[in-house]
Amino acid sequence: MRILIDILHPAHVHFFRHFRTEIIGRGHEVVVTARAKDVAVDLLDEFSIPHEVLSVQQSGFGLAGELATRTTRLVHRARRYRPTVLTGIMGPSIALAGKMLRIPTVVFYDTEFASRTNRFVYPLSSYVCTPDSYNAPVRGNHVTYPGYHELAYLHPDRFSPDRGRLAAFDLEPDENYSVVRFVSWEASHDTGEVALTPHQKHRIVKELGRYGTVLVSSESPLPSDLTENALRGPASDIHHLMAFARVVVGESATMSSEAAVVGTPAVFIATTGRGYTDDQERRYGLVRSFTPQDFEAALPAAVEMAQMPREWRVERRTQLLSDKIDVTSWMIDFFEEHYAK
Repeated sequence: MRILIDILHPAHVHFFRHFRTEIIGRGHEVVVTARAKDVAVDLLDEFSIPHEVLSVQQSGFGLAGELATRTTRLVHRARRYRPTVLTGIMGPSIALAGKMLRIPTVVFYDTEFASRTNRFVYPLSSYVCTPDSYNAPVRGNHVTYPGYHELAYLHPDRFSPDRGRLAAFDLEPDENYSVVRFVSWEASHDTGEVALTPHQKHRIVKELGRYGTVLVSSESPLPSDLTENALRGPASDIHHLMAFARVVVGESATMSSEAAVVGTPAVFIATTGRGYTDDQERRYGLVRSFTPQDFEAALPAAVEMAQMPREWRVERRTQLLSDKIDVTSWMIDFFEEHYAK
């Protein structure tokens, strides 16, 4: 089996990296193509994953041009490589390239409100694979699994938190700290989102700062009064950092879910929700979701979550893991069942 994996976002590197390693170990071949967005290429380099960059992230009207460029280059790359199957998360380019070249395409996704992308990607794909908490209709061959994207790389069979990694972020092993994440809202599915204001960002950092160090990760430049809180450290160690944080707060659904599966409570602030964060909130209480308009309620919730005892965190995570699977193992079984000759 020859697989082409297309990476569009830093989280996609984590999602596929164990799958890539194990599927190669089972005698299959893998080529990785990438998009230069945030730290995606840095992560590929840090994990020593060979890759070919096909495009650089654009925003606004530039997204259409980037999609055209990326798809054209992907078609040329696939013609040279002749993969058995194309795969990726979201997957507009692989869906188009796969249809043009008559190559099967497996798309993973978990974002319901990306309706414009989903409307044309899903029907073009051979399979659309989502968590079972996904709560939007899928026009296409839909397959679900009992897990979250983040359990492809943060399941305990894949990840063991190491306090020793905190030194890379200039933290002591027993230091109290929180992690805050702000996003740029420049993705194609971010239309209609309302970003937190500089004042609100400042208030989050100030309030959490009463309980320890606050480290801020941001896709866009930080307000000048928050630059001293900017997270500095290896991108590949971010999950070790999150695992020992008191709380993770911010605009990223992915990081909120990552926090939840390692047992760290999270407060997710965005206009649109996700089926998986709703599931983590309703069933396990590890995520609290708010809109920017509910900011005055989100702030005390963040403080409350930061003070939850370790026993509570362990109990909720244990319950979550008993219900969910190692997604990487599921992926390996799926691809070998459908495409290995």
